[in-house]
Amino acid sequence: MIPRTLTAKLLALAEQYPVVMLTGPRQSGKTTLVRAAFPHWPYVSLEEPDIRQFALDDPRGFLDNYPQSVILDEAQRVPALFSYIQAIVDRRPEARFILTGSANFLLMEQVSQSLAGRTAVLHLLPFSLAELARGGFAFDRYETLIFQGQYPRLYDRRLAPTDFYPSYIQTYVERDVRLLKNIGDLDAFIRFVQLCAGRIGQLLNYTSLANDAGISPNTARAWLSILEASYIVYRLRPWHRNFNKRLIKAPKLYFYDTGLACSLLGIREASQVITHYLKGALFENFVINEFVKGYFHRGERRFPFFWRDKQGHEIDCVLEEGDAILPVEIKAGKTLSSSYFDDLRYWLRLAGLPEDRGVVIYGGDQSLTTRWGRLLSWRALAKPEEVWHEPTG
Repeated sequence: MIPRTLTAKLLALAEQYPVVMLTGPRQSGKTTLVRAAFPHWPYVSLEEPDIRQFALDDPRGFLDNYPQSVILDEAQRVPALFSYIQAIVDRRPEARFILTGSANFLLMEQVSQSLAGRTAVLHLLPFSLAELARGGFAFDRYETLIFQGQYPRLYDRRLAPTDFYPSYIQTYVERDVRLLKNIGDLDAFIRFVQLCAGRIGQLLNYTSLANDAGISPNTARAWLSILEASYIVYRLRPWHRNFNKRLIKAPKLYFYDTGLACSLLGIREASQVITHYLKGALFENFVINEFVKGYFHRGERRFPFFWRDKQGHEIDCVLEEGDAILPVEIKAGKTLSSSYFDDLRYWLRLAGLPEDRGVVIYGGDQSLTTRWGRLLSWRALAKPEEVWHEPTG
């Protein structure tokens, strides 16, 4: 098993809370993580029809089998259990439950109704580059990693992306989408997801997306909410400090995994990424995903920001840590160009910060400190602390 960054936070919260809920995309490694972290706890999968029926028919009798602790996988399949778990932890504070599931909306709905104040919530995403590096996986170029994606099963089972992702999409549509919302035309929904993949890194225009998909803007918003609730896509919000400038207020759209996006775009091999018209957007998506995983796997459900004004000046990613702010530009090119730093220097002047405090993450292999700011290879994301390292002088 490749060690997961989230393990330490999971173990700590299980000491502090009677219930810990672990959610994330289907097949992101949730079951593997909790079984490795709590090897002596009973494990029960509510996906198994007979077990689920027992829990539905006699929830009190079902839970009586686990007086001390239990891992309940796919807990949202039996929502009636949540009220009984509430009664147990109120009566016996020493009781411990780990709940896992991939339908974030359904899980959070049950927690807010029955387990508010008693539950810690964690989110596990596919492997980060740091986790893959710890597991001994190396990549000759970033295009290979973008195409491969970072779902655990691709690595522990050595599956081909062209086999894994079509099956993943089909399973997702047949199980999670039907569970979250009654969608009549599933083919139309898949076309909608494919259209979303074609808009990676773009400002989200609901009307344009709806028109291209042949649905109403309200339906487009509802379907996007489904994709977010099941960890397929997320929306990156614009940074909130305006520097007295007129700013773009629309969010940008990204996928939690670039391999899934490549499959939806019809990319069949890594070499196609090199010449694909969305290569820059896919690289940007990959880099921002690493920052998102950095937050999530630390136990924080938050996202970076982007910044863009009406004149076209843009910062791809703005990171915040307390009072510290770090602007990051993302360039898929593999050769240094001083123009990479133009928007960074403009933004830093507006922010009143030194003009060499920006970071460019690019597609090359060598990291450098230049007079314009730091140029970091995409490989530096395997050591996230390097991104925040301040230059001296």
